[in-house]
Amino acid sequence: MIAVFVILVFVIYLIFLFPVEPKKKIEEEKSPKYTAQMKKLWQIAQTSMKERKPFRAEKALLTILKFDEKNAAAYNRLGILYAKGKKYNEAVECFEIAQSLDNNPASIHNVGLIYLETGAYEKAAMAFSQAIELEGDVPSRYIALAKAEEELGNTKKAIEALENAFELDPKVATLRQILAIYEAAGDTESATVTAARIEEQITKDNLAKKRKNLAEKRQALINKKAKMLNGATEVRKQRVVSRGAMHAKTPRATKAHVGRKRI
Repeated sequence: MIAVFVILVFVIYLIFLFPVEPKKKIEEEKSPKYTAQMKKLWQIAQTSMKERKPFRAEKALLTILKFDEKNAAAYNRLGILYAKGKKYNEAVECFEIAQSLDNNPASIHNVGLIYLETGAYEKAAMAFSQAIELEGDVPSRYIALAKAEEELGNTKKAIEALENAFELDPKVATLRQILAIYEAAGDTESATVTAARIEEQITKDNLAKKRKNLAEKRQALINKKAKMLNGATEVRKQRVVSRGAMHAKTPRATKAHVGRKRI
């Protein structure tokens, strides 16, 4: 009877109490102290990357992953760090892990950049296409895809990708890339049309720049006038306050004083 009771208690423990312990442990790990330590490690990693201290940045990121092995952002940063150090295999591995943890288009794009750097152009084109499917409003994704397609000899696809990038962000640099492809392909007619588009875009950019400068000057003038008005208002307020203080200090004649006659 006692054995049955013990078994019953053990079963109840497994069902109701056992799952709670790991949860409590996780909550304890994410205490304010834990959060502060992680924040400090992130700051060290970011500062070290900016200051070009790869070993210190790597150590900080690996420490983050030691405590939080499912941190996709840390894997992404580590991948970027390895890519800058031309450790391409390690970089791809980090980006792939980040992608598996969080299906982020940035991770896929980063993998594509590594493939592009190492000459795996088909894989690069596939990666950039996948990133575009997830996030199709980033011009740099199309520009990277165009580079991969151009390397593969797919001139039409490369131009199509660049046109998509130009539609999202009309830049002269993108049109120059299109022009370079047409010139390399010997397509004189399309090159002439593209050259005309470049001149037109330059004119638009210059006009937009002038309008922006004019708007900034107008705003600066408005701000200056507003500051002057605010200053004048403050001066008036100070005068009113000063007059009020002077009146408060001057003794007023009472009725007794007014009615009293000198003898």
